[in-house]
Amino acid sequence: MTRRQFLQMAFFAAASLRLEESTLLASRPRELPEPRASRLPRWRGFNLLEKFIARPEGNPPFRESDFEWIAEWGFDFVRLPMSYRCWTTIEKPRELKEDQLVHVDQAVEWGRQYKVHVNLNLHRAPGYCVNPPREPWDLWTDTLALELCAHQWAHFAKRYRGIPNRYLSFDLLNEPPDISEATYTRVIRHLVAAIRAEDPDRLIVVDGLRWGRDPVLDLKELGVAQSTRGYDPMEISHYRAAWIPGSDQWPVPTWPLRRKGQVVDKEVLRKERMEPWRQLEASGVGVHVGEWGAHNQTPHTVVLAWMRDCLDLWKQAGWGWALWNLRGSFGVVDSHRADVKYESFRGHQLDRAMLDLLQNG
Repeated sequence: MTRRQFLQMAFFAAASLRLEESTLLASRPRELPEPRASRLPRWRGFNLLEKFIARPEGNPPFRESDFEWIAEWGFDFVRLPMSYRCWTTIEKPRELKEDQLVHVDQAVEWGRQYKVHVNLNLHRAPGYCVNPPREPWDLWTDTLALELCAHQWAHFAKRYRGIPNRYLSFDLLNEPPDISEATYTRVIRHLVAAIRAEDPDRLIVVDGLRWGRDPVLDLKELGVAQSTRGYDPMEISHYRAAWIPGSDQWPVPTWPLRRKGQVVDKEVLRKERMEPWRQLEASGVGVHVGEWGAHNQTPHTVVLAWMRDCLDLWKQAGWGWALWNLRGSFGVVDSHRADVKYESFRGHQLDRAMLDLLQNG
């Protein structure tokens, strides 16, 4: 072998090694960004519902495959809306069942493993839930309810102390009702204090008032981010949703939506639903769209047109989002829409058109 042939062989061997290394690196999920309450990353992902409602027969664990798919598709965020009754009973509200909480541990670990940020949320907290049944206490007026809720969050703070914020955050209460800012702020301050007593640096997110629709300026000094919603107009997002009284009487929606002489379009959403939140963000508060999407009774073409405009608005603003849900009537998998030609995907039915739209949004 001549020296020239040796050098050529060495060059190609080195190039081949570099190619293998770059291919390996490209196949690994990228590291998550370090978030700040004053400016959140543009996390994009889904709500996972295994602990959403406490089931009489017991709740299943979260699914690793969900994290795998989410990362594979290029997303980096999951929100876990949970009922505290999955691991706590009304009779013994201070006792937490370890065999259920390990399911949450699994989800947090899979988030770290697949480079997907995990956002823990109490969808049902002691004393409040946006859904029936009513709680035996009232979080907004009862000292006991507030103490029990703080007990829940203090436990999570202690349990996950030391896990970096790029992997984990807390979203304290899902969709508070139409109450005063003073009442809401008092409750949030108490919960934040309970968390920070155990983990001073944990990233905390709070939902806006009036079911996540309105920003809360009084919370700015607490150093927490805020979460809004993307369900406007509800005639599109919740058309014929069984849990919304009267929604089966709404006209078949279009986009833009025509409502009693008024046209609701992209510019209306920008002005009415985004501008108050842009002002909050300008004051130094990070914003994320914690829930959005449309129920499977809305015509698919209308859903996609509306989603395209929502995604474009949020992309311009630099806001992330979490679709409700991954699997189910709002999701990209097994949504059971009558007007979609589904693609077979690992034993499930995939709405490829919606997934493509989300990946580009």
